[in-house]
Amino acid sequence: MTFELTQDDDVFVLTMDIDDNRFNPESLAIINDALDTVEHHAGPAALVTTGTGKYYSNGLDLEKAMNPDFAWGIAEIAKETQQLLARTLLFPRPTVAAINGHCMAAGAMWSLAHDFRIMRADRGFWGLPEVDIRIPFTPGMAALIQSRLTKQAAHKAMTTAYRFGGAEAAQARIVDNAVDEDSVLSEAVAHARTLSGKDSTTLGQIKKVMYGGVAAALLAG
Repeated sequence: MTFELTQDDDVFVLTMDIDDNRFNPESLAIINDALDTVEHHAGPAALVTTGTGKYYSNGLDLEKAMNPDFAWGIAEIAKETQQLLARTLLFPRPTVAAINGHCMAAGAMWSLAHDFRIMRADRGFWGLPEVDIRIPFTPGMAALIQSRLTKQAAHKAMTTAYRFGGAEAAQARIVDNAVDEDSVLSEAVAHARTLSGKDSTTLGQIKKVMYGGVAAALLAG
């Protein structure tokens, strides 16, 4: 059980398979190493991220953060996760999240930082439970969510902790498509492949113009 980066022609696939794929120092380091590989690849490239089984990602590893013997607390994990969100949002290669299962909290925010999202239609939820777990959104997180969702969808997701199934998420334009389980990864890879030839310098500059303010808010902590 680990995180693994594989390559399928011009498309790199990062598969996450550690419990429910929460963000902690170990997983964040692996993800950033994978981003380094894709970003600096010599030639066309795109990135697809996915999980296995029931989970795409359940967000911050709060259990480890609240352990007094653990090196990082909640503030440190949140800060490093916000840096990942900013980096993904501005990433100079096309990105597609293949949401195979539950995608919650900071995991849901990371999916929004991708360019596109393909979600499983029949099982799994996308949601922002922060209001129920009494963790307010940081200004950067709020800016990310509101920049990627319609006003109505952002308000519902942020203030009610509503859990969207795949079909509902597609209807609310949270994800670009909801498909059967066996098609999630293949459709994400196929879509990523159509975009892999985009010039990375130009794409990165466009994303900075579009989302530079959001990234700055995330990096401000």
